[in-house]
Amino acid sequence: MPVGDGQTQLTAEVDGQTIVAEIVVRGACAPEPWSFRHDVQTVLTRSGCNMGACHGAQAGKKSFKLALRGYDHEMDYNTLTRQAKGRRVNLADPASSLLLLKATGELPHGGGTRFDRDSLEYRIVSEWISGGAPAPTATDPVVVQLEVFPRQVTLPAQGQQQMLVQATYSDGRRRDVTHWAKYTSTETGVATIDDDGRVTVTGQGETAITVWFASRVATASVSVPYDQQVPTEVFTNSPRRNFIDELVLAKLQRLQIPPSGPADDSEFLRRAVLDTLGVLPTVDETRAFLADNSADKRDRLIDSLLTRPEFVDYWSYKWSDLLLVSTKKLKGPAVWSFSRWIRDAVAANMPWDEFARQVLTAQGSTIENGAANFFVLHKDPKVLNEATTITFLGLSIGCAQCHDHPLERWTLDDYYGMANLFARVRTKDTGVEGESVVFPVAAGNIKHPTRTTVPVPRPLDGEPLADDDPRDRRAHLARWVTARDNPYFARALVNRVWANYLGRGLVEMVDDLRATNPPSNPELLDALGRHFVESGYNVRELIRTVMRSAAYQRSATPLPGNAADDRFYSHFLVKRMSAEVLLDTLSQVTQSPTEFPDYPKGLRALQLPDNNVTSYFLSAFGRPAREFSCECERTSEPNITQTLHLANGKTLNDKLKSADNVLKRWLDAGLPDAEIVDRIFLGSLTRLPTTDERGRLTSALNEVIAGTTDPAQQAAARREAIEDVLWAVLTSKEFLFVH
Repeated sequence: MPVGDGQTQLTAEVDGQTIVAEIVVRGACAPEPWSFRHDVQTVLTRSGCNMGACHGAQAGKKSFKLALRGYDHEMDYNTLTRQAKGRRVNLADPASSLLLLKATGELPHGGGTRFDRDSLEYRIVSEWISGGAPAPTATDPVVVQLEVFPRQVTLPAQGQQQMLVQATYSDGRRRDVTHWAKYTSTETGVATIDDDGRVTVTGQGETAITVWFASRVATASVSVPYDQQVPTEVFTNSPRRNFIDELVLAKLQRLQIPPSGPADDSEFLRRAVLDTLGVLPTVDETRAFLADNSADKRDRLIDSLLTRPEFVDYWSYKWSDLLLVSTKKLKGPAVWSFSRWIRDAVAANMPWDEFARQVLTAQGSTIENGAANFFVLHKDPKVLNEATTITFLGLSIGCAQCHDHPLERWTLDDYYGMANLFARVRTKDTGVEGESVVFPVAAGNIKHPTRTTVPVPRPLDGEPLADDDPRDRRAHLARWVTARDNPYFARALVNRVWANYLGRGLVEMVDDLRATNPPSNPELLDALGRHFVESGYNVRELIRTVMRSAAYQRSATPLPGNAADDRFYSHFLVKRMSAEVLLDTLSQVTQSPTEFPDYPKGLRALQLPDNNVTSYFLSAFGRPAREFSCECERTSEPNITQTLHLANGKTLNDKLKSADNVLKRWLDAGLPDAEIVDRIFLGSLTRLPTTDERGRLTSALNEVIAGTTDPAQQAAARREAIEDVLWAVLTSKEFLFVH
């Protein structure tokens, strides 16, 4: 901190190394021309005055409201200088200003003392008032870049690190704002950070330090290696099948987390088929794969899965979740049309950028062009704005509808500028059930909530369009969304695919790719995004790359040194089957199809075009409602309702007792108990039973019929006992979860 004019030296020394910096201070004693925008607002923010818990709340506090985090300088200036009869800022007697008296605790204040009389904060505010309390102007320099140093640091247990923050302004000036920035740590169990930017280690792992200043956000990574020495050869000898493994292993080595070994063939086969098709491998497929000794059998399996019709079912259903295809908001014919359009796109491996373009620019009949139903589902420009950003960019910008986003860079102007790109879309009902016509018009704008001027139609950080531009504004938006240099588009899809296969997104939640929620492995997310773009936005190629990685093929069995890791992919993260996949696999194993009202028998849950189909099972196990474009609608958390339904409910028990299920076929074929037990395990768990499991179960089946010599009673008892064995397997954790 400068205290006077002159010249001095700053010497830094660590581990015997020394560096000297020459420092010249000029004008330290000159009066500082404090500004409202850069100085007073900064004091209010650091002191917490404009935070959500204080006067930045939606309704303010005690009839005094400030813009959240100081996003609206003009409003705050007027509030401070013109309301409360001028008592908050007293130009005639600055020391009697309520802004100072309450902040210092000299008058009662519900928020307590925010700063002292001898603080820099007090000096700034009092001198600003003494100088006439100049208002913010349109020519004030603004922060164009925020940087935090060090950007990445590895600390020992109980270590500390002082972070430094630098702001660059539009006039070229650079300023150390370490004292004024706000800080948070994403993982306080790893490290915390205080109000002055000092990091203190509290545990092991990695955390992101988020720095906020003047509506700009920067992040730094703090790594704290686990308290174990993993030999270097553990990492150098770990399999590397593509660039994914290089980046995952680099992270694990930095944190000293050992990777688990490869999954065995049974574990990998079951995992790969469930994650890609939503079905189980058949008994014959499992036997063939386990008997195959060729080195490339996993790659060949992956390639074959990408061509299966079940792949289209699985990924069409996933994109239908994302696009909210449901009769809750669409008529039946429109649902079928939208669903067919999605299925055709998946079957043709339509590039993801083309998929997005066709949705965002769709027009015409919603029956003939299913993608046009996107504009029937979301008619309001603001709703379209939010649906588009979540669906295709992984961004949630809803907060910016009312105020500048508190955790992101997006402002009120950004929000309404992008929403205005949808202001010239209209829909018209044709009178045919489910059919509307979507068409662009030449005029129309939305209103800005706080300005009289029309919001400039502009993508979030893209180029604006002139208000009188006659072209369809959606085409301009679609070009920006799908541009190769758009930092969000490819990463959003990559993160969704990664989460499907690895059990957790590189950014979690997957719909929340904001700057203040950084990825667990930023280098990997960037590399996957580049790979996806370079492949021509080829979704199948992206899936192939992820599945071929050693990271995906890693065992789900943790080691003592990585059992606590649930973020860095040192072992496969076990996950429960989704509701639809679980129901379909129960039907598959028992060969007793689920019947859905108004649909043909044999149609699987993943083949339903509409999720608004009555099913107690699907609802109980977390099927999303498709009411909001958010992955959070789907839940895989276990609960007592699920447990009771599997144990006593009709779904599984009716399938087991069905007169024409797989058990009847086995018994009619005269299969011995040992073969039936083998088939139960192969069909359900994708593995043979152990010798002990087979021995105990066949002995139990023999004991059931030992008590009677009547053939009919023996047959009935044997059937019931086999039902019990199959029930026990189908309700086991090994079956319910993907390992």
